[in-house]
Amino acid sequence: MNAKKLVLLVLVVFIGFWLYQDPQGLADVAADGGGKLWSLTTDLFDSVISFVSSFLDQTA
Repeated sequence: MNAKKLVLLVLVVFIGFWLYQDPQGLADVAADGGGKLWSLTTDLFDSVISFVSSFLDQTA
């Protein structure tokens, strides 16, 4: 349990330091990560829809 708190504390300190040292760099990384996460999510749902559609076409 203490290891989780320590990792969280180190992560918060690292992000805070990064925000202080290079706020534009952190913003760029966050925006890029958000865009990639959205793309990954839409790809996942498209794949699930395609799978379900193919499955239903074969069973019909």
